[in-house]
Amino acid sequence: MAPQTGSIVLNNGDSMPIIGLGTWQAPKGEVGAAVRVAIENGYRHVDCAACYGNEAEIGEVFADLFARGVVKREELFVTSKLWNSEHAPKDVRPACEKTLKDLRLDYLDLYLIHWPQNFAKEVEGNCSFPRNDDGSMRYDVETTSAETWSAMEALVDAKLCKAIGLSNFNSKQIEDLLTTCRIKPANLQVEVHPYFSQAPLAGFCHAKGISLTAYSPLGTGATIDGMTVVGNPVLAAIGEAHGKSAAQVAIAWLAQRGLVVIPKSVTAARVVANRDVDFALTPEDMAKVDGLNKDFRNGWGGPKVNRDGAEQPRDGLHPLYPFTQPGVAF
Repeated sequence: MAPQTGSIVLNNGDSMPIIGLGTWQAPKGEVGAAVRVAIENGYRHVDCAACYGNEAEIGEVFADLFARGVVKREELFVTSKLWNSEHAPKDVRPACEKTLKDLRLDYLDLYLIHWPQNFAKEVEGNCSFPRNDDGSMRYDVETTSAETWSAMEALVDAKLCKAIGLSNFNSKQIEDLLTTCRIKPANLQVEVHPYFSQAPLAGFCHAKGISLTAYSPLGTGATIDGMTVVGNPVLAAIGEAHGKSAAQVAIAWLAQRGLVVIPKSVTAARVVANRDVDFALTPEDMAKVDGLNKDFRNGWGGPKVNRDGAEQPRDGLHPLYPFTQPGVAF
């Protein structure tokens, strides 16, 4: 089966389309049109999050497409994410219900804990960025991931979510959660692209029966030796042999590794092209793309701030920040 029409089977038995539409950094006023183009051109997977600030606009499009019979709810796979400020067990269900209301859905196919680190709860709703007087983030360092996960499991019991998972957790954090969970995480979503192959983490997840979703699959501007992913001559040469673009090669490489891929665009032609990956890369092609890996995270360990005279991750001092533990796959 071609990657563009294929699905993987999650550990709860449900199918998740391999290619989905990402909506991170998709601006209000544009994201709805992108979702409409995607679904009308065959996408059956849309990736959302409360903190993206655009779920209500996406929900309007879902409601219209359902009403017009373009797609049925059960044919669409929708992911959303629990924001950092909603980790306290009492806040998890209200946050999910707010997302469902915004998206105009009765349930989510997949709900992820967006980040392991917790913010203090500041305002009503399902997304806040609380600050201390000095402008630093105000954290909740009491709530554990196990407590948050237990509340996520209750969402499955209540049929508000069909599957639950994680985003931006490292392998040790996942391993710790697996020792206490009642419902196993179905999916981990992390940054993966040709410059950051995440092979160790992908192998870890495969061994644990957890699917992996690649966000920022085109690098979001990541540059090695002056070359972006979509401008890389190795990818371009492979693409030329298949009549495809460098971007389509990068997406196909991820899909052939068994990863779910959620490229983002609000340009109609690119939305359509990103799903047009109905071609097979040869073993030689795959090896060439593998060779581009530099273990280069594109800085998205969260925003950076100036601390002690150097640019550092804003949340790097939080005890649950995932990307600072040596020897851990993240």
